[in-house]
Amino acid sequence: MRRISSDGGNFSFSFMSYDSSRNESVGIVTVARGRLRKRESERYNRYAEMMEGYVDLDTLEFRHFYQPLLMTFNGIKLTL
Repeated sequence: MRRISSDGGNFSFSFMSYDSSRNESVGIVTVARGRLRKRESERYNRYAEMMEGYVDLDTLEFRHFYQPLLMTFNGIKLTL
């Protein structure tokens, strides 16, 4: 994901949502065309090592997800 993003490409992925401040999920989120952003510093986000920031290229929204909740990448199911 990092290499594709640094090369200017994009990819599809899905993950289970989770909002730690509300302790809730809205279910599975699917991003058809996304690109990772630079990782945040732990100085500003205590979960930075577990989170990935991305931009949804269809909506141009800047979002993030927890790495362990990643479910698919370019249509391939992932397992831990």
